[in-house]
Amino acid sequence: MRYNFTFLLLLLSFTVFSQEDAWVYFNGKPNAQAFYDNPLTELSQRALDRRTSQNIALAITDAPLEISYVNQITSSTGITVKAQSKWLNALHVQGTQANINALKALAFVSRIEFANKTLNTTGKRVSETSINQSHDKLKTEIDYSYGNSANQIQMLNGQVLHKQNYTGEGKIIAVLDAGFPGVNTAQPFENLRNNNKILGGYDYTTRNANFYAGDDHGTLVLSTMGGYKVNSLVGTAPNASYYLFITEIDAQEIPLEESLWVEAAEKADALGVDIITTSLGYFGDRDNPNYNHTYSDMNGITTFISRGAEIAFSKGILVLASAGNEGNQVEKHVGAPADAVSVLAIGSVNASKVKASSSSIGPSYDGRIKPDVMAQGAAAVVSDSNGNIVTANGTSFSCPIMAGIAASLWQAFPNKTNKEIRQMIIQSADRYANPDNNYGYGIPNFGAALSVDDFVAEASFAVYPNPAKNEVSFSFLNENNTASVTIYSILGQKLIEEKINNSNPVLSLQSLQSGLYIYSFDADKLHKTGKIIKQ
Repeated sequence: MRYNFTFLLLLLSFTVFSQEDAWVYFNGKPNAQAFYDNPLTELSQRALDRRTSQNIALAITDAPLEISYVNQITSSTGITVKAQSKWLNALHVQGTQANINALKALAFVSRIEFANKTLNTTGKRVSETSINQSHDKLKTEIDYSYGNSANQIQMLNGQVLHKQNYTGEGKIIAVLDAGFPGVNTAQPFENLRNNNKILGGYDYTTRNANFYAGDDHGTLVLSTMGGYKVNSLVGTAPNASYYLFITEIDAQEIPLEESLWVEAAEKADALGVDIITTSLGYFGDRDNPNYNHTYSDMNGITTFISRGAEIAFSKGILVLASAGNEGNQVEKHVGAPADAVSVLAIGSVNASKVKASSSSIGPSYDGRIKPDVMAQGAAAVVSDSNGNIVTANGTSFSCPIMAGIAASLWQAFPNKTNKEIRQMIIQSADRYANPDNNYGYGIPNFGAALSVDDFVAEASFAVYPNPAKNEVSFSFLNENNTASVTIYSILGQKLIEEKINNSNPVLSLQSLQSGLYIYSFDADKLHKTGKIIKQ
């Protein structure tokens, strides 16, 4: 793993690798019907409600591993089971190459994948999982004393959400990281503690219930969302609830970390979380170089962690991951799980909205836009484990800053699916029409995504009502009092092109189905673009 921020990096080299790591995949779940008959044995009611609200059916991936298979692997000669995944129907094991290969003789073993790819005799890994996949005008305004943290919120226009009291209340965020010391004692987390917003957690690296331990990287990350210290630090989702999971083994860089991440993500799903945010990334720098990933692996379907992240999204969870901090390295591309198709990969900019040179770039190996969007990661304001308000650098912080604002947005649109929230974020970004491999779709505008400002860019221009039913009006001033308006689908297809003027500024939307559309407005020197929601 590589921490996705620039001032914390620990490498530990080993010279002896007598044990191999591998994933053992099973060929079925013969007792899955018992789960379908009683899904509460695996999933909380909140997890089931999330699926229901997003029309997501229960799937074989939700069913638990076959316990008799697990027991046989556990009792096999020279094999140690280190992690398990019901989503991928697999165990992460360690043992000698010979002992692991001997497991192929078991009838229920579908295939074995060594972390050291040179030991694999089968072809390219194949993903086994199929991914199935009116807002009132707001009245209440609340002002927060952001202090030094103002810029990282206002860059995203997140204060518009906060002013309307959308601060993540009712949303649950799972943070998968390296440790959370000080969250149980430091002052900036007092608001979370006093309001019972820390719902629990677990240290998967030591199989220990104490998650207020480990490296403080997770503490810094959490503070950008849940921290609250007046005039010093306000997180992007100060009233959201949180689960804290340790999946990163601080002293080692080994394949097991990916499996622990997936195990934690499965637990987060079972508990009913809405959002997973992770500031961990996996590419190279493994203790055993044979375990390193290559750019060709960054296609969203090869690495264990990216496949797990994609399944998490298929369960209705919004997943965000740091793009990485390799922008100044020879290999500059985003790592896993940021390479996954549905994961929002978050890059880093400075306070002036300029890309941090260290922020990893795209595209993914299969040519998709990555990173997806950007937020402030350079000189981000955070709290350390002692409660000191300091700054830190890297996509480790741009990612949770974005995750918290996403939670606040989702609170404002509780009936939206994770797919819809993801698309709203991307479409609000300033480079949506012209994405690139450095900024992705750019910096989102959550005020526009919320529509509370009716896309008002300046006093001389407004679009209303928005959302609209059968027609929308444009208020504008220009010398000729005429303008051209074009409406596009979210895929860029031109649907409407009309001339309007100040005496008749109304555009009919009757030919459009309900949904989200992009408008382009041109009048002399005035050019505006934005979104229209057709009810």
